[in-house]
Order: sequence, then structure tokens, then C-alpha cells
Amino acid sequence: MKIALLDSGIGLLAAAAALRELRPDADLVLTCDPDGMPWGPRTAADVTAHALDCARAAAAYRPDALVVACNTASVHALEAIRAELEPGIPVIGTVPAIKPAAATGGPVAVWATPATTGSAYQRGLIRDFADGTDVVEVPCWGMAEAVEHADQRAIDESIAAAAAQTPPGTRALVLGCTHYELVADRIRAALGRPPGLELYGSARAVAGQALRRVTPAAAAGQGDGTLVVLRSGRVGELLPASLGYREGRLLDTAALAPRP
Repeated sequence: MKIALLDSGIGLLAAAAALRELRPDADLVLTCDPDGMPWGPRTAADVTAHALDCARAAAAYRPDALVVACNTASVHALEAIRAELEPGIPVIGTVPAIKPAAATGGPVAVWATPATTGSAYQRGLIRDFADGTDVVEVPCWGMAEAVEHADQRAIDESIAAAAAQTPPGTRALVLGCTHYELVADRIRAALGRPPGLELYGSARAVAGQALRRVTPAAAAGQGDGTLVVLRSGRVGELLPASLGYREGRLLDTAALAPRP
């Protein structure tokens, strides 16, 4: 079985590591875009073009499923990627875990990039899945960029700023950007680890959905647990900052797969 994951940078590490833990034998293809990142400031059409390029590079490796492990790409490019690759390759998007967080009864805080905070997309998720629940949207200025570059001081500063905007008594915290899951422990520590506080990321759920979407024959097949990394379409190694996180170190133990 082979699963591909797509993101502009290292935000895909959390879902990739979850897949590695669930199916150590699965062959993984990580496709990112260091030449074109960050995608956040780009127009929707530009994000779609870059995400499609990454998806096409991964598709050459004939994966059994493709995970769009990026909230921005899922918002702007998911339908275009599905239109091009499905039904041959199932495509799984990433949605902030607002629904399970709201099921706690709240209060809920949603940490997301400034571009996503207050957007029609996020407000729609809150309306559809958290109606009647107290939800606060918290813009996390610079956090994704700090995590991407493993800038420790900037990570601490951005987490502290977001924590200061999170109301006391918050019971559920949604990590609305895949990068944030890489520093979940630091986020919890910054909030003082209050009893009853739960963090809700998407990586585990997305990994599970990817495994459910592959065909039974592919799911039954044993892979070699290999890893191939595509950096703006070129075979390479994990981005250097990846090794600053547990998820990146877990994935770094795999050998590169052959070219397609």
C-alpha cells in the first residue's frame, strides 16, 4: 500500500507520522513545495496551481490515496485535485476538527492562520457543526511560519500571543492548521495544562480516512515502509526543519523509494 501526502511544507508531517504509526508497512510519498511556499498569501487560483503541480508529481508514483494535508490547499484546491485524480486515486482533504470539539459543549477556541480566521470557510464550519456552542476564533500570527522554519523563539512568541487571546475556561482547542499539531505539547504548556482542556487536531482522523478510502486489495497489500520526498517535484530529503519535530524524526528512519 502506498499513500501520498501533500502540503506546501512540513505541515504534512503530523498526518504522515500518524499513517506510519497505524501502518508501519505503508510506503509514503511526501510532496511539498519549498520553491513556492508559503501558499497562504497567494490567490486561490495560485494555490490551486501549486497544489495541482504537487499532486501530479505524487500521482506519478501511483499512490493508492492522496491526502491533502493542508487546510489552505483543502479550501482552495481540493475540488480541482479530485477532478483530475479521482476516481483512480482517492483524494482526502483536511478539515479543522470543529465538530468533535463542539461536542464537548464548549467553550471552544479555534487557533488558525490569520487568513483562515474569520473566513467564510471557517465561519461555515462553526455554523454547521458548532451552532449554539460558544466558539472564539484566535488568529495565530506567524505561528505556521515559525513552525515551518523551526524558529524556537518565534514559536514561543506566537504561541504566547495566541494563548493570551484564548479565554480562560476553554474546554476544547481546535488546531486549525496542520503545522500547529507539531507543537501541540508546547501549546498545552502555554495554556497551563488546565484540567479538562482537550486539543483537537486532524492528523489521526485524516490518516484513518485515507486508510479507509484505499481499495481492499491495496489495504491488504504489504508495503516496505519506504519514504520518498518530492520537493517542488524533485526527489530529495525531508526539509531540514522536519528533524526538529518528533514526527519528522520518526519518518526520517525510512529509506527513499525508487523513482517511478
